[in-house]
Amino acid sequence: MKLLFDENLSPRLVELLAADFPGCTHIEFLGMRGATDSAVWDHARENGYTIVSKDNDFRQRAFLHGPPPKVVWLSVGNTGTRQIAASFAQGADGYARLISIQAKACWFLKRPHRLNMSRAMASPKLQRTLFTCE
Repeated sequence: MKLLFDENLSPRLVELLAADFPGCTHIEFLGMRGATDSAVWDHARENGYTIVSKDNDFRQRAFLHGPPPKVVWLSVGNTGTRQIAASFAQGADGYARLISIQAKACWFLKRPHRLNMSRAMASPKLQRTLFTCE
């Protein structure tokens, strides 16, 4: 399955996740910056993409309309691009579950709010628990 990163995420995610998620792209690379949510939704559905976004509108759309497309909703606050990429790679099993369950429309990747980010990034054990998936 291919990932389509919304414009509220860095285009660098494509490069950072290319090894784990080949075929991913960014709205900017498709010339769709500023496109409506409906246009992004339709493009993802017609081209077999899973939308990855911080935008709550896509999460709501996923629950209202169901798949396709599927949505990975990032509730990660002001987390940096490298941390998002690392957490996404670490949460690949949750993403695989999203894809394998046909009726499942959305997967949440969120950061616990009370975790000290600098401490977590320094500790491999804490890095594994940095993000939780539902």
